[in-house]
Amino acid sequence: MPPATGSSAILRTLRHPDYGLYTLGNSVSLIGMWMQRISIGWLTWDLTHSGTWLGAVAFADLFPSVFIGLIGGVAADRLDRVRVIMACQGTAMLLSVLMGILTLSGHVTVELLFVLVFLGGVVIGFNQPSRLALVPSLVPRENLTTAVAINSIVFNTARFIGPAIAGLVIVASDVAWAFFANAVSYLALLVALAVIRRRNPGAGRDPGAVRPRTGIIADIGAGIGYAVRHPGIGPLLGLHLVGSIMVRPVLELLPGFADRVFQGGADTLATLTSTVGIGAVIGGWLLARRSGTDGLVTLVLASTAGISLAVLAFVATDELWVGIAAAAVLGAVMVASGVGLQTVVQLAVEPSIRGRVLALHGLIFRGGPAIGALMMGTAGDLVGLPIPVGVGAVVALVMTGLVALRSDRIRAAIEGPPPAVAGRSAGDGGGT
Repeated sequence: MPPATGSSAILRTLRHPDYGLYTLGNSVSLIGMWMQRISIGWLTWDLTHSGTWLGAVAFADLFPSVFIGLIGGVAADRLDRVRVIMACQGTAMLLSVLMGILTLSGHVTVELLFVLVFLGGVVIGFNQPSRLALVPSLVPRENLTTAVAINSIVFNTARFIGPAIAGLVIVASDVAWAFFANAVSYLALLVALAVIRRRNPGAGRDPGAVRPRTGIIADIGAGIGYAVRHPGIGPLLGLHLVGSIMVRPVLELLPGFADRVFQGGADTLATLTSTVGIGAVIGGWLLARRSGTDGLVTLVLASTAGISLAVLAFVATDELWVGIAAAAVLGAVMVASGVGLQTVVQLAVEPSIRGRVLALHGLIFRGGPAIGALMMGTAGDLVGLPIPVGVGAVVALVMTGLVALRSDRIRAAIEGPPPAVAGRSAGDGGGT
C-alpha cells in the first residue's frame, strides 16, 4: 500500500485505536500542564520581579532531567512504559494539588515554589523517556513521522489553549485555580492509559525488544556511548544541545520580556506564549501531512537555523506586534526542528537501546534550557534580557553552519541500518 499523504496520513495514523486514545488523553493533560507552566512563571515574577529567580525556577523545572532522565531511559528499556507513565502522572497530580493549596492559602513563597517545581521536574524527567519511547509501539513504522508530528500538534495546541485559559484565570480569580485545573487534567491520560493497557497488555514494550542484563550504570553508559558514536545521531544531538542552551531559554524568560521589554502584564505573557503555540500548531500540521523520511536531515538543519533568526528578530524590538510575529515564526520552526530530530532518532536507533537514547534527547530538551535560562536570566538582571538571548542565538546559528558541513555523512548514517549496540552480538537476546 503506498504511503498516505496530506490529511489522509493524519487520519490513518489517528485511526490506530491505541494511538488515537493516547492522543485524546494526552491532549487534555497537556492543556493543564501548559496552564501550570505559565502560572508558575507568572507567580514567580509576581513574587520576586527578578530575572534571576525566573531563571532559577525554570532551572528547577528543567534541570532534574539531567540526572534523572538517564535513569528514566533505563526504566523505559527495562519496564512496562505504560505503568511508568501512569505512576509518574499520579505523582505529578499530587504535586499540583499541593501547589494549589499553598498558593490559595497564601503560604506560598518563591523558595517553596522552587522546591515543588524541582520535584515536579524530577517526575517529568523520569517519565519523558517512556512517553517518547511509547509512540513506536502504538503505530506502525510507516506512520511514525506523522505520529511524532501529531504529538507536536497536540503539545503546541495545548501551548496555545493552556496559557490563554491560564491568563483568564489569573486575571479573573487566583493563580491557584490553574494548579487545581492541571491536577484534574491528569485524569484524562490516566484513564486512557488504563484502557490501552487492558486491551493491549504489550503496548508498553517494543515487539521483539530485549531486556538488558547489565547494571544501571552500564546501561546508561551504553546509551551515551551509542549516541555519541553514531555518525548521524551524535552530531544532531550535539546541535540540539547547543540550541537548547542558547536559544530555547527565550520561552522560559517570556514573563520578563512581557513586563520589561513589552511593558505588559499576564495578558501580554499569555498572548506571546499562545502565539508561539499557534505558530507551532501550523508547523506541526504541515509536517504531519508529509509522508516518508526523505529530507529530514535538511529539515532539521534549516529549521534550527530558522530558530536562531526568529529569536534575533524577537529580541531586536520592543514593539509588541513585531514580537508577536517573531514568536509565531519561532513556534513553527521549533516544531519543525523538534519533530524532525525526534523522528530521525526514532528511525535510526537500534530498538533495544531506544529508551536510553531518547532519554538523552529528553535530557537535552529539558536540561539545556534550564542551564541557559539560569545564565541568561542572571545576565538579564545586569544588562537586560535581549542582549544575552541575542548572543545565544548567534552562537547557535554558527553551530548550525558547522554541522551542516557534515550533512552528507549524517544523512548516509541516518538512512542506513541501525548500528548494533556495542558488546552485544546479534545472538545475545538477553532474555525477555
